[in-house]
Amino acid sequence: MDTEQKKAVLREGFLVKRGHLVHNWKARWFILMPDKLLYYKFEGGKRDSCQRGRIMLKDCVVTCPFLEHENRPLVFKLQTKSSVVHFLEACSREERDAWAADITAAVEKLKTPADGETAGQQDPSGSEPGRLHNINLSKVLDSMYDTHSGIKLTNHVEQGSTYSNCFSGSEVVDWLVFMQLALTRVEAVTLASALLEEGFLRTVGLRSVEALRTAGLSEQFMDDSTALYSFADSFKKRGSVKAETSLSAVELSGKVIRRGFLLKQGHKRKNWKVRLFVLRSEPAFLHYYDPTKDDISPVGGFSLRGCLVSALDDNGVPAGVKGNIQGNLFKIITQSDVHYFIQAATHKDKMDWIDAIRQET
Repeated sequence: MDTEQKKAVLREGFLVKRGHLVHNWKARWFILMPDKLLYYKFEGGKRDSCQRGRIMLKDCVVTCPFLEHENRPLVFKLQTKSSVVHFLEACSREERDAWAADITAAVEKLKTPADGETAGQQDPSGSEPGRLHNINLSKVLDSMYDTHSGIKLTNHVEQGSTYSNCFSGSEVVDWLVFMQLALTRVEAVTLASALLEEGFLRTVGLRSVEALRTAGLSEQFMDDSTALYSFADSFKKRGSVKAETSLSAVELSGKVIRRGFLLKQGHKRKNWKVRLFVLRSEPAFLHYYDPTKDDISPVGGFSLRGCLVSALDDNGVPAGVKGNIQGNLFKIITQSDVHYFIQAATHKDKMDWIDAIRQET
């Protein structure tokens, strides 16, 4: 990519993409240009210069969130003019929504004036006056309660306590937008607040209880992945789960400080793989997940107590590091003297991760 092309880059980073022929998920490096979305494979620890795919953006349609993939709430859908569908997954809701917004903006700029007039009529940002007043809350609840297409009840851990048969505020907002019961996230929060006020939903755990106690009427419900809710006690949904308490539940109970895709060197084979890293506080743990699977069961992790984290010089290959690496390396040494070598996408990303980890050690 030459200098002029680099100047035209609107956004870049890791996303997990579902294959077209074999429906497996693979991490790819995506680069958003004004008229196309390019993606590359990482070979070892370095981005493959051979472009793996190109998605032309003109007349594309973006659906965000897209919740039809089980255990993958961070997916958005991109459908091209020729009806080819791409499913892309980000590392967090914020990243998912940012990618979708930037791609949508690029698509809008490519429209002709005639297209723009049509798009303006469908613009979801202009909510219809009084639209929410006409919604039947009982029907919304019935849809949420549906065994097949409704909200999934799962276990959640908050501040060391495990809560069964509940869902987070962000999951509810995602679902309401995806089912087109609300046009925007703000509208979805207003609708969820109405469900809460009418007693159809209840708060679970300290975060949502405190929000209900202190917030105004229009802000009772939190669009937050750590604020928990469930159906009112008078409902008992099929397919409920039982709470399980384990050591991993305690490890995973801390507040999420940072999420992101990083390259990690394996301990035995010394190969580099993209992993989703999640940094938690109180207790301070760093877990990593295989992004081709899910973000429920970590493939590894460790306590940050007594850890040492340091940036590595990108000039040359440091001792212990194998492969043709991209750069932006840092190292974490645990209290039990296990060495982790990690690559970030950019120098800023590397320093932000180091600063965040140091605050927890």
